[in-house]
Amino acid sequence: MKVFKLWGPVVVWAGVIFYFSSIPYLKTNLEYDFFLRKIAHILEYSVLTFFLYRAFKGSFDMNALRLFMYPAALSFLYAISDEVHQYFVKGRNCCFQDTLIDTIGILGFYIVINKGNYFKKQNNEKY
Repeated sequence: MKVFKLWGPVVVWAGVIFYFSSIPYLKTNLEYDFFLRKIAHILEYSVLTFFLYRAFKGSFDMNALRLFMYPAALSFLYAISDEVHQYFVKGRNCCFQDTLIDTIGILGFYIVINKGNYFKKQNNEKY
């Protein structure tokens, strides 16, 4: 059951990303469509990296560097595979600039978690 609780969200979220990448001609009719889609890239890969981080942390005993590298590397590889997948979807294209935007989301997760850990340590030292 622990494996499902830790790795289930990773599989489901990867499926959500795959599903949205499979939609032909995915666009909104909003004025800021381009920016909304780029923000979506950042958020979806932040969430994927969070789920991977959580799964690795709960499944394996590893140092902080590996706990950073494994989820980041898997998220990055999934971002690449997602762009390759979009190459085969009608109305979509393979845009490796999107992989760089996905990387912003991956790194953004680590910035947020490190800031959270910093503030957590600060509060523990006060008391």
